[in-house]
Amino acid sequence: MRCGAPGPRRIIPCFPSADPCAGPYTVGHRVLTLRRCKTIPLYARLVRYGFRKHATYVWGAIAGAFTNSVFGILRAYILIALWQARPGLAGYDVADAVTFCFVTQAFIGPMQLFGGGLSLPERIRSGDIALDLVRPASLQLWTLAEDLGRAAYLFLVRGVPPMLVGAVVFGITVPAGPGQWSAFLAGFAVAVVVSFGWRYLVALSTCWLLDDRGVAVVSMLLTTFFSGMMVPLHLFPGWFGDLVMAMPWAAMVQLPTDLYLGRAPVLETLAFQSLWAAILLGLGALGTMAIRRKVVIQGG
Repeated sequence: MRCGAPGPRRIIPCFPSADPCAGPYTVGHRVLTLRRCKTIPLYARLVRYGFRKHATYVWGAIAGAFTNSVFGILRAYILIALWQARPGLAGYDVADAVTFCFVTQAFIGPMQLFGGGLSLPERIRSGDIALDLVRPASLQLWTLAEDLGRAAYLFLVRGVPPMLVGAVVFGITVPAGPGQWSAFLAGFAVAVVVSFGWRYLVALSTCWLLDDRGVAVVSMLLTTFFSGMMVPLHLFPGWFGDLVMAMPWAAMVQLPTDLYLGRAPVLETLAFQSLWAAILLGLGALGTMAIRRKVVIQGG
């Protein structure tokens, strides 16, 4: 891409990187740089855009909340039967097991535990990703900001109702005080970022695989069974239990749920979640650089 093309009052971007603060702009023959503070409102607006975009499909979110509530009730009765047969299993009592059930049901929409939530695979297949890569903003941060808005909306509309149903039908437990609530909300926020980091890598794989359906199915299976969505990961014995608790999927569901129940050390849990968030986002940044080169080589 040529930088500094002639023309009166013509503004042509020159992007040495995806960061608009790092790339100069030319106005005529003068080089201007964007100040970093100008990018902050951009990503804040993208969060708002993601929230409003998904608020358009309110009936779809309500239907999802109804489905999650129904399956939550079914799961709860199964867990009640299991815990009555094996009291104290995994260190939970019956009330904790039922609470675990409805909290994890509330995570399905915000975390996109069954995959999806990102439009990158379709844009990669159509070639529209080339336009995304020349935007004056980071593709990864742009996508993350929109996904945060989506997660916030789905948590309110699709996540809270199952927990209310569980409270009415079974009487689930709630955090003991503001400190426990703050720990849970912080863990939930980091878990959304971890979920995004994983789904972003799965979406980027389309650039090499051309079809993301196979890897999406594998991702769904891994996330479903190793996040704590089905049963608490504390049920897995020995070295296998230690292994699954050290994987990134545990940071999406099991750990924020333990923070809700007050059964996890706050600082160590948040540090572990933040570590996986940083690792996945770092891998995503490297993947974004790789597809930038691939798109250019393919003539995109």
